[in-house]
Amino acid sequence: MSMRARITMSDRERRRFLAEEHSLTCATIGPNGRPHLIELWYLPDGDQIVCWTYAKSQKVRNLERDPRATLQVEAGDSYGELRGVMLECDVDIERDPERVLDAGIALATHHSGQPDEQTRTGIAQQAPKRVVLRFTPTRIASWDHRKLG
Repeated sequence: MSMRARITMSDRERRRFLAEEHSLTCATIGPNGRPHLIELWYLPDGDQIVCWTYAKSQKVRNLERDPRATLQVEAGDSYGELRGVMLECDVDIERDPERVLDAGIALATHHSGQPDEQTRTGIAQQAPKRVVLRFTPTRIASWDHRKLG
């Protein structure tokens, strides 16, 4: 068995890892043709990944021009602890205000528990300026160096 095959996460391991982590690095292609990297909080939604961000952000402008992105979620401090998932994705930008608000509340709940009324109000105030980014993977790679022993 190859080293690559030994460290690849199973579907179940990958889903669990993505459910446990909170932030990802998102790469889009900037207007100059170079990668544009940004950190985002995310929420797994079945096989998709959901984020929300400001509608006027550079990453949204990039995705309007080219709706493809690569995501990476990683964990671990030493080589033997490194784990991660890389997802090449097609991206849909959702602008429906109710869906944007629902995504904001779902993200807050996923990361911090059920939001209180003050937090919900803050999310509702931000929602009109935001969009939902829905990432659908077209290719996935994963690694878990803890499997090396």
